[in-house]
Amino acid sequence: MANDDHGFSTEQVHGGFVPDAGHGARIPAIHMSSGFLFDDFDQARDRFAGTEDGYTYTRLGNPTNADVERRVALLERGVEAILVGSGQAAATIAFLGLLQAGDHVVAARSIYEGTKGLLVQNLGRLGIEVDFVADQRDLDEWARLVRPNTKAFFAETIPNPKNDVLDITGVADTAHRAGVPLIVDNTLATPYLVRPVEHGADIVIHSASKFLSGHGAGLGGVVVDGGTFDWSASPERWQHLTSPERSLGGDSYVERYGNRAFVVFARDVVASRIGPTPSPFNAFLIRQGIETLSLRVERHSANALAVAQWLEEQPEVTSVDHAGLASSPFHDLAQRYLPRGAGSVFAFTLAGGEAAAHTFIDSVQLFSRMTHLGDVRSLILHPATTTHAGKTAAERADQGIDDGLIRLSVGIEDVADLLRDLERGFAALRSGIDGESLEARGTSDAERASLEHSVPGTHVISEEL
Repeated sequence: MANDDHGFSTEQVHGGFVPDAGHGARIPAIHMSSGFLFDDFDQARDRFAGTEDGYTYTRLGNPTNADVERRVALLERGVEAILVGSGQAAATIAFLGLLQAGDHVVAARSIYEGTKGLLVQNLGRLGIEVDFVADQRDLDEWARLVRPNTKAFFAETIPNPKNDVLDITGVADTAHRAGVPLIVDNTLATPYLVRPVEHGADIVIHSASKFLSGHGAGLGGVVVDGGTFDWSASPERWQHLTSPERSLGGDSYVERYGNRAFVVFARDVVASRIGPTPSPFNAFLIRQGIETLSLRVERHSANALAVAQWLEEQPEVTSVDHAGLASSPFHDLAQRYLPRGAGSVFAFTLAGGEAAAHTFIDSVQLFSRMTHLGDVRSLILHPATTTHAGKTAAERADQGIDDGLIRLSVGIEDVADLLRDLERGFAALRSGIDGESLEARGTSDAERASLEHSVPGTHVISEEL
């Protein structure tokens, strides 16, 4: 299906679909098979030589997984995608497809702590260095941190938990002036809210366990090659892609695969040998989730904005970190890059510190207390004692992770029910302070109903045609 013929919602349902010639099944099968039969001696030889298309072993490729890869590559406007076992695996494959001992990465400081640990500890042990940009809006700082051995820039479109939106074009342009690609983690935005490749990013990764799957049931990760970076412009910098390769008959990856050189190398040399292979059943769950991605993300985003606006009015709240709010220092970037919504993962801070957060989180009933994001269910967590517990108090303060900060991943429930649940938390705080009840200080049913206008029960998603 051509990329420019249909809207997003049509592409998420039909994109990359290959009909089942054997049985006519409309839903792609779950191919739970480790290996695949060869018709004869010659076919086995030709598939291993790469001269005939087809599958040999699921660690190297699987029809169910390939269906997801085609669909995500299409939605992200990339040339090819690799499905792996988790978002961390996707980051690992993307980095190792570019980096070697002695290389250097410039990354935004505001990124997932697991990815930060991967860069500092795991890749650091392999002789790869990283510098973090304290203020990702400061493009001069990105440029100042570049070294002769810098090989990549890395950032997230919507970091968690602060919802501090990335200036994708600005950072991409800075990376390209330095002669390196920009890798962007687009997990929390999804291609429905923004396609980083359209704004200059070169490689996009996802934790498919989050919004792409959407139901908290399947794990997976995706690496998407935008096909936009010219690896031949500095052949000495990318020797693994531009030098003759015996397995390719003396061709380099660039000579054989052109703008797909990186993704083929990352698949055939990195992913196939490290082996972060997803189960085809997880691939099936991710594909099922993608088919309703736009419907869910639109509701997620509308719910989150309504909750954020309501939280700003609560006297116990000192700040709300949501780029959809006019008060956010990232509101201009949200308007520029995220016209459909600033996502649904954000934080708010209670004046009472950890004690207040403890009371609040233990008082809610509808929000699930768990470490996950992008679920249809609303989730709540205290970063200072969980995801950022390994940081010192000074390090957390430097990142804006206050002891009273609470992270929300807002789901697709009725927003009035979510507000009623959050009111339980505030009621618990208020009863401990001045004895006022939920009825005395809480939001009225009429006020809750007034917020429903932003989250219509039945609606049609508007598309660019």
